[in-house]
Amino acid sequence: MLSIRLTRLGAKKRPFYRIVVTERDAPKLLRAWKDGRIEDAKKNLVKVPIYKGTIPHEQTAKYGGAKVFIKPASQGTGVKAGGAMRAVLESVGVTDVLAKSKGSSNPHNLVKATVAALLELRDPHTVAAVRGVDMNKVFNG
Repeated sequence: MLSIRLTRLGAKKRPFYRIVVTERDAPKLLRAWKDGRIEDAKKNLVKVPIYKGTIPHEQTAKYGGAKVFIKPASQGTGVKAGGAMRAVLESVGVTDVLAKSKGSSNPHNLVKATVAALLELRDPHTVAAVRGVDMNKVFNG
């Protein structure tokens, strides 16, 4: 189980964030924004759907002034993303993705916007079940 914890450290006027990656079996994301306690963080595990090493569909998200756009890429492309986004995407287990950040380049907001985009992704198997169609129909139309 792969999990990411974004821990806020430091004083109120000068906080800083640290991304902590633990356990590397499946792509899961840890939403522990306030506390650095592992017990509390484990209660907030969320799955991030990864299909063939990439994300299943395009997604945009915004946090504060930072806007991010992530897009699936073909196999062998690698992670084409900026620093803060790259750290989150690689930690989650995505191997092929195209990403663009717009607006603010504040790394704290970029990390939170990237996490928000990953949390909005939908699993292709779930989409197929909801639509009542075959998996091939979801991707090939």
